[in-house]
Amino acid sequence: MASPDVHVRVCEQEILKYDLEIKALIQDITECDGPQSELEEINADVKKHFQNLRLRIEDFERIAMEQDRESDKQALLGRVDGHRKQMLSNQTAWRKANLASKLSIDKIEKQALLNGADGAVRQRKTTKEGLAQNASDITENLMSISRMMAQQVQQSEETITTLATSSRTIQETNEEFKAMTGTIQLGRKLITKYNRREITDKLLIFLALALFFATVLYILKKRLFPFL
Repeated sequence: MASPDVHVRVCEQEILKYDLEIKALIQDITECDGPQSELEEINADVKKHFQNLRLRIEDFERIAMEQDRESDKQALLGRVDGHRKQMLSNQTAWRKANLASKLSIDKIEKQALLNGADGAVRQRKTTKEGLAQNASDITENLMSISRMMAQQVQQSEETITTLATSSRTIQETNEEFKAMTGTIQLGRKLITKYNRREITDKLLIFLALALFFATVLYILKKRLFPFL
C-alpha cells in the first residue's frame, strides 16, 4: 500500500493546489474593475483551472476504484465526493463573482462617462496597481504551497526507500534463519544416527563378551569334568 498511498497524497495535493488557485482567481474577478478584456482573461484562466481540477478528481476516483479493500475504496470515494462538492461550491462563487464584477465595471464605465476620460484613466491605473499587488501576493502564496508539496513528496520518497531497505533486510534474515534451521536439523539427524550406532556397538560388545565367557566356561568344563 505504500506506493498507492503516495499516489493518493500527490493527487490530493494537486487538487488542493487547483482549488486554492481557483479561489484566488475568483477573488481577482471580485476585485476586477475593468476593462472587460481583463475580466475575460481571468475567466479563461478559471476555466482552464476547473478543467485541470476535474481531471485530477477523476484520477483520484480511478485510484479509489482500484483499491483492493472495500473499506479503503469507500473512504477514498467519500473524499472524492467532498472534492466534487467543493468544486461545485467554487463554480457557484465564480458565477456570483462574475455578476458582481460586471455590475462594478458597468458602474465604473458610467461614472467615467460622467467624470470624463481623465478620471477614468486615473481610476484604471489605481485599479491595475492594486491588481498587480494582489497577483504578486497570490504568486508568493502559490510558490509557498508548491515548496511544501515538494517537501512532502520528497518525504514520501524517502519513506518508500526506507521501507524497501527494511524489506530486503527482513528477507535476508529470513533466508539466514532457513539455512540455520536446515543445519540444526542435519545435526539432529547425525546425533540420532550416532546414538543408534553407539547402542548397536554396545550390544555387539556385550554379545561378544557373553560368547567369550561361554566358550571359556565350556572349555573349563571339558577339562575339569570330562565325563559330564
